[in-house]
Amino acid sequence: MAIKVMLVEDEAGIRLLLRKMIEKQEGFEVVAECDTLSESVIQFHRKQPEVVFLDIEIKGENGIECARVLTDLNPKVKLIFATAHAEYMREAFELYAFDYLVKPFDLERVNRTLERIAALERPAACEQEEKVVRLDCLQEKLLVKGKESMSFINIPDIVLIQRENNATVIYTETDSYVTSASLADLEKKLNPMQFLRSHKSYIINLSRIRKIEPYGRWTHVVHFQGRKEDALLTAEKFEELKKRFQ
Repeated sequence: MAIKVMLVEDEAGIRLLLRKMIEKQEGFEVVAECDTLSESVIQFHRKQPEVVFLDIEIKGENGIECARVLTDLNPKVKLIFATAHAEYMREAFELYAFDYLVKPFDLERVNRTLERIAALERPAACEQEEKVVRLDCLQEKLLVKGKESMSFINIPDIVLIQRENNATVIYTETDSYVTSASLADLEKKLNPMQFLRSHKSYIINLSRIRKIEPYGRWTHVVHFQGRKEDALLTAEKFEELKKRFQ
């Protein structure tokens, strides 16, 4: 299945150039093109792209704010800022942008970015477990209240907690639970020796980690035992995690 791409750019000529560059690369499909930030949010909901090429300034509006909205809707979207404004690079990468391309675009540079994305989508040919870490945890429970029900979750069974579509989802190996509680609220209830706030949109159970791989320039992706979902890990938290296991 092709990787879905959305273009957010107010110059039709640039959109056409990007489309041609992207669709020359096998395995990618441009599913939406937008020339306003409001339309990009609508199309993001409709098309669910995995990759977004986004200009920093679109018709006088700030693309950084749009990027924040898109990452709140889907923290795993690969944001590629494609712009003439190199001065925004630091702020863009604070949003965990996958890459930052400066106009005029170089075909080889765009291809390298797409190849990195495609490589992340391919299953690994061989997996090795280099370390085994055992964490002893208290058998505590977390209570999640619904409108007409209450769910009691065994805390060690939690694999990850994620912000998803303006809600918080708690994943165990067999179930998922939706709550309006913030990640900050849940983080306070969890043992910091067992759980890590790996990213603004994720809390992860360290004892459930199966593998960590690079994801973009300064971000990693975490794969878990027992769930197909994964999580993002910032460069700062990656260094913190390495120190824990030394």
